[in-house]
Amino acid sequence: MSMRACVTVVQRSGAVACTLLLLVAACSKEPPKPPPAPLEVTTMTVVARDVPVTAEYVAQTQSSQAVNIQARVSGFLDKRVYTEGAEVKAGQVLFQMDQKPFQAQVDAQKAALQRSQAGLEVAKSNLDRTKPLAAANALSQKDLDDAQGQYEQAAAAVEQGKAQLTEAQLNLSYTTIRSPVDGVSSYAAIADGTYLSPANSQLTTVSVLSPMWITFSISENEMGRIRSDVRNGMLKFPEGGRFVVEVDLVDGSVFPYTGRITFADPSYNSTTGTFLLRATVDNPAGQLRPNQYVRTRLSGAVRPNAIVVPQRAVQQSAKGHFVWVINKQNQAEQRPVTVGEWQGDGWFITAGLAAGEQVVVDGGLRLTQGATAKVSAYVPPKSAARPAAAESAPKQPADAQARSAAVYFARDSSTLDTEAIKTVRETAAAMMGIGTVVTLTAYADRTGTQRANIDLAKLRAVAVRNALVGAGIDPQRIRYKPPVEVTGTGSDDKARRVDIGIAQ
Repeated sequence: MSMRACVTVVQRSGAVACTLLLLVAACSKEPPKPPPAPLEVTTMTVVARDVPVTAEYVAQTQSSQAVNIQARVSGFLDKRVYTEGAEVKAGQVLFQMDQKPFQAQVDAQKAALQRSQAGLEVAKSNLDRTKPLAAANALSQKDLDDAQGQYEQAAAAVEQGKAQLTEAQLNLSYTTIRSPVDGVSSYAAIADGTYLSPANSQLTTVSVLSPMWITFSISENEMGRIRSDVRNGMLKFPEGGRFVVEVDLVDGSVFPYTGRITFADPSYNSTTGTFLLRATVDNPAGQLRPNQYVRTRLSGAVRPNAIVVPQRAVQQSAKGHFVWVINKQNQAEQRPVTVGEWQGDGWFITAGLAAGEQVVVDGGLRLTQGATAKVSAYVPPKSAARPAAAESAPKQPADAQARSAAVYFARDSSTLDTEAIKTVRETAAAMMGIGTVVTLTAYADRTGTQRANIDLAKLRAVAVRNALVGAGIDPQRIRYKPPVEVTGTGSDDKARRVDIGIAQ
């Protein structure tokens, strides 16, 4: 074959190969994919407004005037007249002592007074006779001075007799022991027939029921945060600091009377890390009793131009809290935000959002940066004015059980030791990123009375609560969960504890 023929064959073969490659490429090219469907989300428009805020604290009732009823004189106690635990009136007889020896003292002082009065009459008559005779020089000046001295001594003896009679009558009156105030009585500390002396003079206590004091504590961290918010204009107190104090009873009902804060302890309690506040509330029906544990709610403060979004709109990553915002092109943007405290089902946003922006409430878990969204308006659920903790709490994360702990106490103690404080701080750090309710369940061992064990368990729960707040846990997240049996776990060391958990 000639050289030209070979070239022609090669050229034809190359053309066929190119044609085949083009056909293969055309067959392997897929048709273009349609754009992904927009993700359906619900959004709310951010509105800056003045938002009333409330703060809840665990509190304890205290009588505004608890009077110790004591015997003023020594003697035998005849009988208790009142009914223990009943309400008593001012002036009502509570105890009656044996009056016979005191009546005898009164009679003796009356007789002594009569004797002194008779001596005074004699001395006066003698002085009256001496004065004219001394003036006529029939008697000496010494005789007149003696008569004057005897009269003055007799007069002083009469005054002394009157004072001694008054003292004897007072001692007699002290044998009838009355209540000085209206209030509720306690048990009788002394049995009938006991000899009363200064060593055992305490008989009972009468506690005034109205008004009633409500005492509660604010942690140092919380106090610092409040002062900072006020200083920065993020929180405004009511005029004159006149907060309205509401009281929730143990059964969840609301006490019908509100009160006012009447005392703020300026000193810091280094043991609990808190400041003490006290409110005064009317209690005419005696519904509140001393030493009850209640929840108190302070209202009257306002956050000006505040932004609140539903709690479930806020998510958290390793870099902190964020929300999804839908821009004008219906595209999702991840927005870092700074969060404040909870407000019911909402969360205050202190930085990161502006009025008028569209924040995703539902559907944010499926969004990615720049994703197209199909927007519908968020409709807030209809809820009670004050929902229960279980209803308002966000859903619990799958690993919430891993963030529980038990804090142990020494026998008969409600003070956190070094190990307990370490446990509380580590647990608080683990719970910091969980938007759920923290529960505290307190226990005691069986070494004391049932009443004493219950009171001790409550004090332990309060100690752990204050420590959690001091470690940065929002106090509104903390709830007390009563145990089925406060001493149900026995009398060993593990019984004296407070369980920290997450609300189911």
